[in-house]
Amino acid sequence: MNENSPPPAPSFPEALRFWVKLGWISFGGPAGQIAIMHKELVERRRWMSEDHFLHALNFCMLLPGPEAQQLATYLGWRLHGARGGIAAGALFVLPSIFILWGLSWLYMAGGEVKWIQGIFYGLIPVVIAIVAAAVKRIGSKALKTPALWGLAIAAFIAIFFFKISFVVIIIVAALIGFLGSKCFPKQFPAGKGHGKAEVGDEPFVALPPAPRASWARTFMVSALCLVLWWVPVLACGFLLGWRDVHFQQGIFFSKAALVTIGGAYAVLPYVAQMAVDHFGWLSQRQMMAGLGLAETTPGPLIMVLQFVGFVAAWQNPGDLPPLLAATLGALITTWVTFLPCFLFVFLGAPHVESLRERPGISTALTAVTAAVVGVILNLAIWLAWHALKPESGGFDFFVAVGAIAAWVAMERFKVGVVPTLLSAALLGMLWIHI
Repeated sequence: MNENSPPPAPSFPEALRFWVKLGWISFGGPAGQIAIMHKELVERRRWMSEDHFLHALNFCMLLPGPEAQQLATYLGWRLHGARGGIAAGALFVLPSIFILWGLSWLYMAGGEVKWIQGIFYGLIPVVIAIVAAAVKRIGSKALKTPALWGLAIAAFIAIFFFKISFVVIIIVAALIGFLGSKCFPKQFPAGKGHGKAEVGDEPFVALPPAPRASWARTFMVSALCLVLWWVPVLACGFLLGWRDVHFQQGIFFSKAALVTIGGAYAVLPYVAQMAVDHFGWLSQRQMMAGLGLAETTPGPLIMVLQFVGFVAAWQNPGDLPPLLAATLGALITTWVTFLPCFLFVFLGAPHVESLRERPGISTALTAVTAAVVGVILNLAIWLAWHALKPESGGFDFFVAVGAIAAWVAMERFKVGVVPTLLSAALLGMLWIHI
């Protein structure tokens, strides 16, 4: 094919093969996943222009939910309509659903096996280091002015000392950011997102015109997605009881799906606060193990919620066998976590081109990200405190030394998360046998 001629538009089966591949290789968190899509779709295949790709990414960053999965959904929709978006978004998470289900089963069924205990014990210090690194990474990008620093500190104080809900914190932060951009624009700058690309001379696939937004389309998409979203949740209530853990999970994780602005680390404190302290579905150490497992699987980190759903239902099965209850818990949790992503993308996709210049929305997102830094700091302290001071008493030196070593390995020597986790799991297995 001539480099100066546009490539042919991909067929749906051709695109489907790529989305299947992406679901299995999407390691590295959102940054790595977005980089893979950029390299494959923009640089190699030229299915999407640089400008269109980055503009779509900025749109997805405004939505609740995992931006990489939503970006895949949008790109699939732009190439092949609704079927393309559904295929891309679903296949992005499908491999991790099966992998994490298997790991969750191993964790619960093998809990009394010593070497398995050692593997999960070894993950604990790395999880602490990962969350601490997230505070540093996000904070260095988000806290550019004294006002944003103050917002991060206020968010930390609100959730750590006063136990104010994460939902309330992000709503207040967004309002402060929006108003601050009007009154103190230098203190509340509009986020730059990923910028506007310099479009080169390389030709790209000629995409068909995007469907125009209309009230009829909005109603149809909303009605269909809302029915698909809530029918399984209500079915759990009718069939298993309104107090059953599966119905409670459907309600709770539906709420969580609406506030996942700022990435998975932003919503984890909210989930931990409610699932561990309020509902008592699982322990703090189980929560840490789930985070470690989610880091080792492809797909978005928010998949840790599937682990929470699995463990919560396993330990509260009601009249069902534990494995069946856990599988249903994992499925309902994953369903209500990701179904809203399709709703948000399909509703907003026709408006992508008109969102180029919305400084008010961008500033609100900047303020939310600043508040999220304080919320993640709360998570890091909460995890470290419970891990270093176990319920059995004393001080856990293995966790303390391991967390420092993992931090140094990842931050100083740039060792990847997956190799660090695997090494720590091996050390934990050896340590528990000493």
